[in-house]
Amino acid sequence: MPSFQRRKAIGDAHEKRVTQELNRRGWHVSPWGQGVMGEPVRLALHHTTSSLRWTPDLIAAQGRQVVLIDCKSRMTSQTSRRHAIERAAVTAHLQLVAWTQLPLYYVFDNLDLLTPHDALGLGQEGPRTTAGSGTPYLLVPATRASAFDDVFGAPDGLMAA
Repeated sequence: MPSFQRRKAIGDAHEKRVTQELNRRGWHVSPWGQGVMGEPVRLALHHTTSSLRWTPDLIAAQGRQVVLIDCKSRMTSQTSRRHAIERAAVTAHLQLVAWTQLPLYYVFDNLDLLTPHDALGLGQEGPRTTAGSGTPYLLVPATRASAFDDVFGAPDGLMAA
């Protein structure tokens, strides 16, 4: 399986899990962002510097509360225990939060949560390798993340520990 398709399958599985976890807590979730765009539009957008490249993956509501979710699969180092978020995504998401006045959360594989403000304020610029893409990332210690249950509630109405 080619690299993009493998990454997409992993990302799709993570989005499905996050959706299920939110549903278990009484949230209604809809796909959003590039996942709902046709392939020609998504590919063209990828070659721009538009902030739309980093549109979050999901939008969720519970009652009158609405949140944006950007799922981050395989973006946590098992060695350093830091979450990585692309700097350009953080910039785009700060703009989106200001424009929409909606909270936005990064959800990692272990269901840790960070906001764009967390990433900017707590993150350190990651190293840019010459072998890699050279894309700048912000690295945030996993210990600084919020718990999924603290933000979205416990599953099935149970009290969070």
